[in-house]
Amino acid sequence: MKKFWIDALPPFLRKKLEGRQYLQNVVSNIGWLFAEKMVRMGVGLFVGVWVARFLGPEQFGYLSYALAFVSLFSAVAGLGLDGIVVRELVRDPARKDEILGTAFVLKFLSGMVTFLAVLEAIRLLRPTDNLTFWLVGISAGGMIFNAFDTIDFWFQSLVQSKYSVVAKSSAFLLISVVKVALILSDAPLIAFAGAGFAEIVIGSLGLVMTYRVSGRRILCWKSNLPVAKRLLKDSWPLIFSGVAIMIYMRIDQVMLGEMVGSREVGIYSVAVQLVEAWYFIPGVIVSSVFPSIVEAKEMNDAIYYERLQKLYNFMAFMGYAVAIPVTFLAGWIIRTLYGVAFSAAGPMLAALIWSILFTNLGVARSTFLTTMNWTRVHLFTVTLGCVVNVVLNYVFIPRYGGMGAVIASCIAYWVAAHGACFIYKPLHKTGHMLTKAIIYPRVW
Repeated sequence: MKKFWIDALPPFLRKKLEGRQYLQNVVSNIGWLFAEKMVRMGVGLFVGVWVARFLGPEQFGYLSYALAFVSLFSAVAGLGLDGIVVRELVRDPARKDEILGTAFVLKFLSGMVTFLAVLEAIRLLRPTDNLTFWLVGISAGGMIFNAFDTIDFWFQSLVQSKYSVVAKSSAFLLISVVKVALILSDAPLIAFAGAGFAEIVIGSLGLVMTYRVSGRRILCWKSNLPVAKRLLKDSWPLIFSGVAIMIYMRIDQVMLGEMVGSREVGIYSVAVQLVEAWYFIPGVIVSSVFPSIVEAKEMNDAIYYERLQKLYNFMAFMGYAVAIPVTFLAGWIIRTLYGVAFSAAGPMLAALIWSILFTNLGVARSTFLTTMNWTRVHLFTVTLGCVVNVVLNYVFIPRYGGMGAVIASCIAYWVAAHGACFIYKPLHKTGHMLTKAIIYPRVW
């Protein structure tokens, strides 16, 4: 069936898409995901800036610290199942109810256990800080409801992310309005943590409704112990990989909070917020092309590596397209959006934005590692990046504060995504492909 939007495309693009149903589905899926992420980036940036200005560096630092602390545990709650479940659904869609049901049970139980672990961890780290305890506890509650993201795996396997987009975007927009109301009513800091928790709950309910509207029923799901063992056998390295990733992405804010103070965390976090606003690009592209990468592997290696190189090239190109202009405009962006109180974040943003290049390539490389089932290799690369980040943060933060965290993060992202490829021989070819993309990201 021809999609209506094809007629609106330029002739040369329309010619490439006509008659190619799967490619049309991929482009349509990317369009939906980009639309969602653009809305999130636009509205989220507007509301996020307003929240930061309202709270000020000190209180915004407390909230950022709590969210960063919870993020350190989020990978355990997710069990590294995302790519594994999508891969299994693509390979064996007839067993979707078993796969989805088992993944849901695993994620729900893991979310419960991780929630309790987070509470105990923050109690031991800051036994007299009641405000941080409640901020962390409320934010961590969302990990339980993230089990419903299992529904999104099914839509990803069908390249039909529009259903997930509708559910999650509706929750996001509703809570964005709530956050504005909280600002206008001069609400306390704890209310903003509650709004974040409410977004996850409402988004989960929306996924359940869209799954039912699409003609499917969660009640048909069933858990299966052999399937659980198979999923966990493949995903356990990804659990540790996810933990390592979150450590080297969030440990900087936690270490800043412990070594310097909440105000520095608040200033540094606005630079992080602006950089991470662009992280949707690799996620959108990879979630849409991942099924085609898996299928290419089943065809032959030539097609497989050709598609991977094109993906690496495009990711590098997008990284440069963002990093170069932001580098020159960083100071103006910070002062315009956040005000003079956060002006110290300008140089941090100018340097940290270059981490996008390596983040993009790291996400793209993960499709190769997941398709090859090289989850232990992925664990090795991100663990190396994690260790580098922690060590460099320990060295640089006492000397340079937030800028020290920036330097540590950029080096760690490069190590995890690119540098580590030249340490492990089976990844040498991938390392050369990534180098080619960095030097000459040819996308046409």
